[in-house]
Amino acid sequence: MSFQAIVGQERVKRMLQNSIRTDKVSHAYIFTGPSGSGRREMAKAFAMALYCKVLPDDACGECLDCRKVAHGNHPDLHWLKPDGASIKIEQIRELQKQFAYRSTVSGLKMYVLEDADKMTTQAANSLLKFLEEPSSQVVAVLITDNGQALLPTIRSRSQWVPFVPMMRQQMQDLLLKEGHSPVLVQIAVRLAAGPQAARAMIQGNGFAEIRNLVIQLTRESLTRLPVALLTAQQKLSKGELGDRLSLWLDMLILWLKDMVQLGTGRREGIVFSDQTEWMAKEALSRPPQHWIACLDQAIETQKRLRFHANPQLALEHIIMQLKGV
Repeated sequence: MSFQAIVGQERVKRMLQNSIRTDKVSHAYIFTGPSGSGRREMAKAFAMALYCKVLPDDACGECLDCRKVAHGNHPDLHWLKPDGASIKIEQIRELQKQFAYRSTVSGLKMYVLEDADKMTTQAANSLLKFLEEPSSQVVAVLITDNGQALLPTIRSRSQWVPFVPMMRQQMQDLLLKEGHSPVLVQIAVRLAAGPQAARAMIQGNGFAEIRNLVIQLTRESLTRLPVALLTAQQKLSKGELGDRLSLWLDMLILWLKDMVQLGTGRREGIVFSDQTEWMAKEALSRPPQHWIACLDQAIETQKRLRFHANPQLALEHIIMQLKGV
């Protein structure tokens, strides 16, 4: 995994490569940004570049150190993930224990914390020992969706590295070139922050089925409401796709945005582009305010489900609102 192999995040790559080239690598970095934007891949590429014995500011991918990092068995690189719901103080203490030994090969030790914002308070305070006593021989990378959730003392001792979602068109062109279904790509690039996340989404279990279910349920809601309620119960509330309700709502929101647009006579940039004809007809049969109200309701339902609202009742409510009941 070299920097050049990562698509996008050019500013981050330039900054990290320049720090290696000029021997000004910081002792701690916070890789913050949306999931799927390439933070984990960048941390791995950074580690490979730091340990590579061939290239001055990137990974050759062939030398022994590069291969060890790639296979996850480099003795001086430690990668921590939450143990259950959080990163616990015992994990940080074990890391401190490992760092008490001299580096075995390179003279440089490195650790990466995934979901760093999930550290317990005790773990975060323990981590400060590394950051308050920086060594030129230690590099830390903290990966998080929300860097602001980290302790201010950790933020102040680390270099902030923001990751941004890839440009949608760039992501779409890449995925289409790889041969993925255009109708699935249209949705994935709007729900994912980077190509790897979008690719995983498209190839994931049930993605195409959920899209088909959005089309089926919206059609049935507008024409055969009792059938729609039965379908929702069988396939989403209690069926095999029950754990994908959040994804269904994500796609429904995209569908409703299409309906708002079609209701005002605009057809450019429609996500459900293969369904435009029947959707346009239905969109114009009701005032735009109806679709805007449905969109607001879908977004509100998504929020309520995060706070453990009853999924079946929430689903039935939004289906009936689509009909205008």
